[in-house]
Amino acid sequence: MPRSARKQTSERPRRRIRKLRLFGLLLIFFVLGMVSFTFGLVTSVASEIPSLDPARLQQREVDGYVYDRSGKRILAVLRGAQSRILVPSDDISDRMKLAIVAVEDKRFYEHRGVDLHGIMRAVMQDVRNKRVVEGGSTITQQFVKNTYVKSQRSIGRKLKEAALAWQLEQRWSKDRILTAYLNTIYFGNGAYGVQQAALTYFQHGADELGWAEAALLAGIPSDPSRYDPVTNPKAARARREVVLKAMLDQGDITYNEFANANRARLPKAEDVHLSGKRGPAPYFTNYVEQQLIDRYGSGRVFGGGLHVTSTIDLHVQRIARQAITKWLTDPNGPSAALVAVDPRNGAVRAMIGGNNYRRSQFNLAVQGERQPGSSFKPFVLATALREGISPDSDFESGPVQIPLGDKVWSVHNYENSDLGRISLATATEVSDNTVYAQLTQLVGPGAIVRTARRLGITSPLKNYFAIGLGAEAVNPLEMARAFSAFANGGVRNDGASFGNRPRVVSVIRNENGRIIDNNIRIPRHVLTANTAALVTSLLQGVVRVGTGKQAQLSDGRPVAGKTGTTENYGDAWFVGYTPQLVTAVWVGYPNSLRPMLTEYHGEAVAGGTYPALIWKSFMERALAQLDEPPQDFPGVSMPYAAPRSVVYRNGQLQLDNGNCHNVRQILYFTGQGPARTANCKVNEVEVPRVIGRTVTQANDRLAAQPLRPAYVYEPAKPLQRLGVVLRQYPARGTLSSYAKVTLVLPKALHGAVPPVVGLRLARAKARLERFHLKWKVTGDDSPGAKVVAQTPRPNVAAERGLVVTLVVKGG
Repeated sequence: MPRSARKQTSERPRRRIRKLRLFGLLLIFFVLGMVSFTFGLVTSVASEIPSLDPARLQQREVDGYVYDRSGKRILAVLRGAQSRILVPSDDISDRMKLAIVAVEDKRFYEHRGVDLHGIMRAVMQDVRNKRVVEGGSTITQQFVKNTYVKSQRSIGRKLKEAALAWQLEQRWSKDRILTAYLNTIYFGNGAYGVQQAALTYFQHGADELGWAEAALLAGIPSDPSRYDPVTNPKAARARREVVLKAMLDQGDITYNEFANANRARLPKAEDVHLSGKRGPAPYFTNYVEQQLIDRYGSGRVFGGGLHVTSTIDLHVQRIARQAITKWLTDPNGPSAALVAVDPRNGAVRAMIGGNNYRRSQFNLAVQGERQPGSSFKPFVLATALREGISPDSDFESGPVQIPLGDKVWSVHNYENSDLGRISLATATEVSDNTVYAQLTQLVGPGAIVRTARRLGITSPLKNYFAIGLGAEAVNPLEMARAFSAFANGGVRNDGASFGNRPRVVSVIRNENGRIIDNNIRIPRHVLTANTAALVTSLLQGVVRVGTGKQAQLSDGRPVAGKTGTTENYGDAWFVGYTPQLVTAVWVGYPNSLRPMLTEYHGEAVAGGTYPALIWKSFMERALAQLDEPPQDFPGVSMPYAAPRSVVYRNGQLQLDNGNCHNVRQILYFTGQGPARTANCKVNEVEVPRVIGRTVTQANDRLAAQPLRPAYVYEPAKPLQRLGVVLRQYPARGTLSSYAKVTLVLPKALHGAVPPVVGLRLARAKARLERFHLKWKVTGDDSPGAKVVAQTPRPNVAAERGLVVTLVVKGG
C-alpha cells in the first residue's frame, strides 16, 4: 500500500474522535446552561411566591379611578379592599369549595399545579367543537394569573405563570391555594372574593352557603357578565345547573340534593346589595369596568391603581336622561335605552341603560337584546348595494310567499298597507316588509349576517330568512356602533387596545401617570365610501318623507335614520345620525315582551313615535352642547344600472337562461350581478319525493307534474312490504315535463304472503300450501272455522317454509 494511502486512513479515526470530543463538550455546555437557566428560573419564581399572598396583595393595593372624557370628573373608584373581605378557610363553606373544584378544576387534588391531562382534554373539546369551549388552566394557574399583575402579554409570561403554579404547589397546601383563589376571584356586581360575594347576593357569610348558593357563585367567575343572576337570570340558572351536574357526577351531592338545589330561586335584583358607591352614569361605568376586567383581570382592575379616562361626556349624558324623562312620564309605563356614539372616532358619548341602577343593574343598552324590527333593514340594504342591486329596482309591494325548501315564508305588510309596484328606495322610506322579504331572498340571509358582523354587530345572529325583517335580537350599543360606519364613510372604528369593541376607554395610566394603554381609534374599512353614502342617502328619505318624519331636527340639518317596530309592538326603535353623532333609542318594557298598544296617547308605540321624539329631543341639545354646526353628508354617486333577468335557484341568485320560471327583472350596477347562469330546463317542473308511497300513489303524484315513471326492481327481503317505492332517481331537483323518473320497487323471489282473513280454515290452508307456506292455528281449528287475523300481514315478501299464524273462530 502506498505511504500516502496509509496516512489518509490513519487520520480518519482521529477526525472522528475530535468531532466526538467537540460534540461532547458542546453537550456539557448545553446541559450546564439548561441547569443554570432552570436554577435561575426556579429561584426567580420562588422569590415571587410570597407576593401572591392575598393579605400582602391587599396591603399593596392602590385605588384606581374611572374618569369622564375630560379626565376631571370621577365616575368610579376601583377599590379592591372595599369590594373584598379576606376570610380563612374555616369561614368558607365546604359546599363552596366542592362546587368551585367541580366546575373549574375537577382534578385539583390530583395534579401539581399544571394539569397536562386537562390541557389535552380541553384541546380535544375545542377541536371537536371547532371553537374554544373549555379551558385547560388549573385553579392554581388561574390564581397565579389573577394575582400576578405584571402587564406584559407574552409566551414568556405564560411560561412563568406555569412555573409559579408548579412552585406554589410545592410550598402551599391545596387548601391554602383554594382559599386564596376564592378570596381573590371576581363574582360580578363589585363582589371581589367569596365572602363579599355571599354578602352581596345572599346577605350572609361564605360559611353559611347552601348547595344552590354555592353552585350559583361557582358558576359566575368564568364570565361574570354573562352569568350575572341579576342581569341574565336565565343564563345564570343554566350555569348553576351545569355546576350541580358536575357535583352530582363526581359524587359530591345526592340526586335529591341536586334536584332541590336546581329548583331553588335565584336572588332577587332588589336583594342584591352592591358594594361601593356609584357616581354619574353607573350603567356606562359598569360596562367600562367589564371591559377592563376582560383585559387585565379583576386582580389588577380593583386596587391596581389604574387611572382610566373614558369617552363619556357627562353633559351629553345628562341631556340623554332628560330627553327620555321628557317623553316617558309614566313610572309604570315603558322604559328606554339610549346610546350616542361619535362616528368619527367611535367614542361612546352617552349611555342610558335603565331608570334606576340601584334597583336593577340590567343594562338595557348593552344586555337588553331585543328584536330590532325594521331598524335592521339598513344591513339588508347595504348587502344589496354591495352586490350591485340598484335602489331604483322595482318590487311588488303585497303579500308574498317565499319557498324555503319544504316550508313557505309568508310575509305581509302592517295593516295590509300594500303599495303595488314600488322601487327599493320607496320601500325603504315606508319600511315595506314584503319588499324587504324579497330582497332578503335575493341577497341571502348569510350575506346579511356577514354585513352586520363587518359593521360591528356582535350578538349571535342566525342566518334565517326572517333576519331581513329584524327577527334576530341585538342591543342599542351595537346598533349605534354599526350605524356609525354608515355615517363615517364605511369605516368602523375599533380600539388599539380593546379591538372590535365599542370605544368606551380612551387612555389608561398607572398610579405614576405613565400611559400603559392608549386605546386610539383604528379605522377598519367595512364598506366602500360610496356604498355608505348610498345607504345614508336612502335613510335620509326615511326622515324626510317616510316613517321617521318626527325625528326631523328644528335647524333643518341633514338627518338619516331608520325606525323599527316589532310585529306585536313589544319593541320600538329609532337609530339615526348626523355626520357628527349617531344615536340609537329603544323603547319597551324591560322585564317582558309586552305589547305597547295604547301607550302613545291611546295608540300603539311604533319606532316613529316615542323613539323618534326622544332621539330628536336628545340630538338637538346634544349637538349644541358639543358645538357641532349643521353639516352635509358626503355626496353620493349613483352608478349606471341595467336590467338583468335573475332567478332564485338552489339557494342562490342566478341569471335566467331563457327557460326559468319565476324570473324577475333587477337593476344591477354595471359590472355587477350574478355570475352563474341557471341550468333551467324547457317546461321545467319540480321532481316530487315519492319514496315510501305505493306505486299507485307515486304514479298519480308524478302524473300531476307531469312526469312519467319507469320501474326497476331489486330482490325483496323476507317480510318486506311490496308495491312501495324504495328509492327514486333523481331524488330531487327539476326535469322537463314528461321526463322519466326511475322508481326502485321490491320484487318477491318467493311470492307474497296471500290474504286469508275471512276464509274458512280449510280454504286458507289450501291457499297457503300453494305458496309453499306453513301455518300455525290458534283458536277453533275445526274445518268450518273462519280466519279472523293473520301474522305476518298479507302482501309482504314470503320465503320458503315461512310460518303464518292464523287466528280462527268457529263458523
